[in-house]
Amino acid sequence: MTQLVGVSARWRTDVLGEFFCPGCGGDRNYRRQHGRRWLRLLGLPALPLGDAGSTLQCTSCSGRYPLDALERPTSGNLLAMLRTAQYTIALTLLAAGGTGARAAREAAVGVIREAGYADLDEPQVLAALAALREGDEELSELYGCGSGLAVELHTALEPLAPHLAAPGLEHLLLQGARIALADGPYRPTEREALRATGNCLGLTAERIDATLTAATRQPHP
Repeated sequence: MTQLVGVSARWRTDVLGEFFCPGCGGDRNYRRQHGRRWLRLLGLPALPLGDAGSTLQCTSCSGRYPLDALERPTSGNLLAMLRTAQYTIALTLLAAGGTGARAAREAAVGVIREAGYADLDEPQVLAALAALREGDEELSELYGCGSGLAVELHTALEPLAPHLAAPGLEHLLLQGARIALADGPYRPTEREALRATGNCLGLTAERIDATLTAATRQPHP
């Protein structure tokens, strides 16, 4: 039976896209829609009652979610962010410790390949590092790795940090620590670079120090 009187919204689609649907728990397509509330008589819109705002509607589950659902990256975007973070940390620690030691170079390339850059070899990694450090001699050194890499570190890590749990954050820092330790104990510049990495990941000073200490107790090739 048709309801005599009711209130409902009419929605219009503004844009289509992909997001991580909170209801489905995975990547889905969405419709970004804006709506108006209407008073309905016998199921027909009779009187507009005002703006219903904007929402995201999942095309799979039809659930409606606030626009801030877009702040969570899709699984694909999160993977790309993680790969970039590992790559940047590897370059940062290689720069902080110097490229003279073969063990450190191999450790950095190993982390980069583990991140998914399987085709990158040592000469390509060193060329990328040189490009990022170009001009740093004329600028003040920051975080033990050069100003260019310091900017890259903030850019790569800070947007990622809110989306990882503590073990994931510490794992990223450990990867940097293993590069630093590949050719011997931490140098002062390596410790500064690792602390900067931990800060960008949102770790406390205590967690940073504990993670760096734990790394020294692990076997290294």
